[in-house]
Amino acid sequence: MSKPVATSARNQFPGTIIDVIPGQVNTEVTLDIGGNSKLTAIITNASAKELDLKPGGQAIALFKATWVIISIDNDLKTSARNQFKGKVKSAKEGAVNAEIIVEIAGGGTITAIVTNESYSTLALKEGLEVTALIKASHVVIGVK
Repeated sequence: MSKPVATSARNQFPGTIIDVIPGQVNTEVTLDIGGNSKLTAIITNASAKELDLKPGGQAIALFKATWVIISIDNDLKTSARNQFKGKVKSAKEGAVNAEIIVEIAGGGTITAIVTNESYSTLALKEGLEVTALIKASHVVIGVK
């Protein structure tokens, strides 16, 4: 899947806005990103207003690979709003960090950068079932 916009964010998910819930300071925005997957972002009310976000509208969710946590405990309960179960498609160890690409429902992928220590401790390899965790506050929403 090619990136929809030119940014340094490795993870880009275009989708349809299905929910916009304003709060006192922040707004919760949920996108349908296909493959029966939803992605939630927490953004400022000012940003939600400036972007004119409404259910049915189109948006892009972006997050950096370094903001993704990989878990091999697929039943782990966490406060991370975005939890995507999948299989490791690629695992490459580098000098300091490793790049992990997780294939999720619908054929999309999430890229994570983890330390080599985590790569080794979790024994990350192709085909391993994992969960990619992303905090909603780490997701940036964009519109064209």
